[in-house]
Amino acid sequence: MEKEAPLSALENVRELLESGVAWGAGTSWLLPSTTALMAMQKIWKPDQLQWMNRLYCDTMVRMTMSKWRAVVHPDVDPNRQYVFAQNHTNHFDQVTMYCATPHFKQGLELETHFDYPFYGWFMKSRGTIPVPADRAKRTDAIREHMRREIEEQHSILAFPEGTRTPDGRVGSFRRGIFYIARDLGIPIAPTTVTGMYDVMRKGSLRIRLGKEVTVYIDEPVETAGLTDAQVPELVDHVHSVISSRVDAWFEQRDAREASR
Repeated sequence: MEKEAPLSALENVRELLESGVAWGAGTSWLLPSTTALMAMQKIWKPDQLQWMNRLYCDTMVRMTMSKWRAVVHPDVDPNRQYVFAQNHTNHFDQVTMYCATPHFKQGLELETHFDYPFYGWFMKSRGTIPVPADRAKRTDAIREHMRREIEEQHSILAFPEGTRTPDGRVGSFRRGIFYIARDLGIPIAPTTVTGMYDVMRKGSLRIRLGKEVTVYIDEPVETAGLTDAQVPELVDHVHSVISSRVDAWFEQRDAREASR
């Protein structure tokens, strides 16, 4: 794990107080907004409520007081479907990148998480793709759900690492989502979020306010027609694009701290 300079007692207390305020504000927004969306989704399709999805996500990020920006490659077509393959940092990952492009994005979630109060109920109500606990059935089930989403003109948000990073760096990628994208002929858009590791980290509930967060969506990579032997090369390419962004962010952050 990346080492941090120790905080003074005053700085530690300040961060704890700020984190408590952020959790209070976030919960006060999360509960009514997801409840409203679940109710509205009984009448309208989730993609018809894109304005509300974007408002929900944008507000969640704003409550961390982050300086957010998006850098999107010009080849990302707002009228085409993609699998946005993103590095996995914390519980804000989905809302952090959602507003970077106008696409309606459907995520994947362990099916067991749908039992979680509010969050799980909301994810299930918006049609989030369930990831079965039974690994033998997982690939076929995900492929079929993704096929239906693509037919509805939806894009997919996936986290190939499969779990949140413990140290901020990009872990190894699982290949399943890449084979499924190939099978469906959907291009992969490498998606990197930097700065969110300083906002919240795996194993900690502390939210640090006022960080600089950037969402990079790099040039999409076509998958249609790739052979099984070529898919690992695709995985390595996407991993390299994302990890290069993250490694550059660490270098810049370390340089700033060293110059203080």
